[in-house]
Amino acid sequence: MLTRKQLELLNFIKVRVDQDGIPPSFDEMKEALDLRSKSGIHRLITALEERGFIRRLAHRARALEIIKLPEAMEKASASAAAAPAFAPRVIEGDRRPAPKEAMAVEAVHALELPVMGRIAAGVPIEAISEVSHHVAVPGSMLSGRGSHYALEVKGDSMIEAGINDGDIVVIREQATAENGDIVVALVEDQEATLKRFRRRGGMIALEAANPAYETRVIPDHLVKVQGRLVGLIRSY
Repeated sequence: MLTRKQLELLNFIKVRVDQDGIPPSFDEMKEALDLRSKSGIHRLITALEERGFIRRLAHRARALEIIKLPEAMEKASASAAAAPAFAPRVIEGDRRPAPKEAMAVEAVHALELPVMGRIAAGVPIEAISEVSHHVAVPGSMLSGRGSHYALEVKGDSMIEAGINDGDIVVIREQATAENGDIVVALVEDQEATLKRFRRRGGMIALEAANPAYETRVIPDHLVKVQGRLVGLIRSY
């Protein structure tokens, strides 16, 4: 099983190879994963190579070759490849001048993020760190540099914040939060929950956005912030 950072690096390399035909540079990988030095990238690449996912080619610049992908990434790639291309057909005579305030359509940059299981928006559930599948996320949704991941929401405690059961939330990985942020909080290293963060002296309040749920107030040393909500995806 790969770690989250190893998965993120492998996915980043795959996306860049698919887009540009060549792997990213070590500097680009370092910036994409928000690491302080290239040594961290070297360790991740070595781990991926030892597990048989990539191969380093001698005497070539950016000499990385992807040999295989984890099962979840293979399925996501296969689904994307099997999807039929859609080419809109314009019928002559239907062309009309664009509305005065219309904006030009631009290509949207998207990235695949690992969905790390389900997160409770209700009673906390056991923390999950296994990748269940991947989801394509618009690049504009990602908040600055750093690592991101996605979670499927279970429960309705954040419904008044616009977060429903079954939604996919996009999380920027970070260990700190400001009052009012919606965060993934790990409670006593066992339970993960999606709640609004408030610090009250030496205590942390994890607030629901549903009056049916009580605010949990927990000593700060028992709460670890795992990331902050930066986006949401909903299927109808």
